[in-house]
Amino acid sequence: MQTTLALVVPRFECERLEDALEEAGFGTLGGESVADLPAILSHGAEISIAIVDAGTSPNETVVAVRDALAGAGLAIPVLYLADDAHLEQLTAGLDEADEILTRPFTPDALRWRVEAMAIRSQMSPNEDSTALFTAGSVRADWLPVAPVYSVFNPKGGVGKTTIATSLAAIFRLHRKQEVLLVDADTVTGHVSLSLGINPGKSLSDQLTDERDGEPSRSLLDLAVTHGSGVRVVTLTNNPLTLDHLEAEQVSDAILAARTGVGAVIVDMHPSYSELNIALFAISDRILVPVTPDLPAMLAAVRLKEALTALGVVNRMALVANRANSGVPVNDIEKTLGLKAIGEIPSAGLAFVRAANAGLTVIEKFPKHKVVGDLDRLAEKLLAAAGQGAIGTSEHDPRALLRSLLGRRLPAQA
Repeated sequence: MQTTLALVVPRFECERLEDALEEAGFGTLGGESVADLPAILSHGAEISIAIVDAGTSPNETVVAVRDALAGAGLAIPVLYLADDAHLEQLTAGLDEADEILTRPFTPDALRWRVEAMAIRSQMSPNEDSTALFTAGSVRADWLPVAPVYSVFNPKGGVGKTTIATSLAAIFRLHRKQEVLLVDADTVTGHVSLSLGINPGKSLSDQLTDERDGEPSRSLLDLAVTHGSGVRVVTLTNNPLTLDHLEAEQVSDAILAARTGVGAVIVDMHPSYSELNIALFAISDRILVPVTPDLPAMLAAVRLKEALTALGVVNRMALVANRANSGVPVNDIEKTLGLKAIGEIPSAGLAFVRAANAGLTVIEKFPKHKVVGDLDRLAEKLLAAAGQGAIGTSEHDPRALLRSLLGRRLPAQA
């Protein structure tokens, strides 16, 4: 049975949004104002998601939507379409499952958001429970969603890419998990280069093609498989195409990919961009490599302040990289007020030789001491996931993305 959406938007938006949603396999029942919602809900179709224009009085709109849903005996998520000027009023009254899409947005952005909401709610937009999302790699048989591990430090040269690629190989080769490695460094990303593979089509290229009428493809469709079995996808192969990427589209694409793999690892650019803030919001763990030197430590201290302001500091995990080749790990821990989840010793030559061969150190030097340390880091991450520290009800990327809208980071010295 086709999933049906209630679409309550101004007349000038209705046709273009209906076309985009119907192309994705959704049915729609439309109205021009929230006053039409009770009639839509009583139509007899099984409505799964409501898309509602928040208007100029968001508080009144939210109350009207709640009354309409209660009158119909429904508890379904609502996607509110809102202007920036009304966000503060709107976010105060939303239910946990509700979301916001800010104007201006494209029909494709709306479609991506609704598909992601459908995935999270374990609903298919197509005809049966085996239907596929976004051209066919994320199946709706609802496997547990994979944790998202983002690797970030605002200082360059601390080993983010090395940690990201090595962890991906550990999960794949030692834990036999399907892994998606996302190169989200949209300026200087070189995951593919360090692994010796052609990066293939990037997400920004794919979105450009879709705007020209090409079919949709998911991150898993775009990914190139490394010899280790790790699947690698890039957000952009050209920094000049960065404006093709909307932060919410990227976060929704990564969330959708979680149902097709056992782990998602994201190598991030060292900045506090809107894209990176969205990535913080969907991350189960923000792994922060810190080398034993004062500049790296200072950058991590400032990062902790920023993550505190964003409300995600509890996801920050310290990784002492090139451990004990400078400032002792204990001193790094005291400075940050965090216990290191992993200590990776200096093994620069091994990593360089592996990269020159297009391999990870796990493949090139499987018995090297650093491989054991990386394995212990992976074990701790998996143990935390098994204990419920990751993926609990407290970890709600939808609610967090809402709370981050309009929030500003503290000034960085």
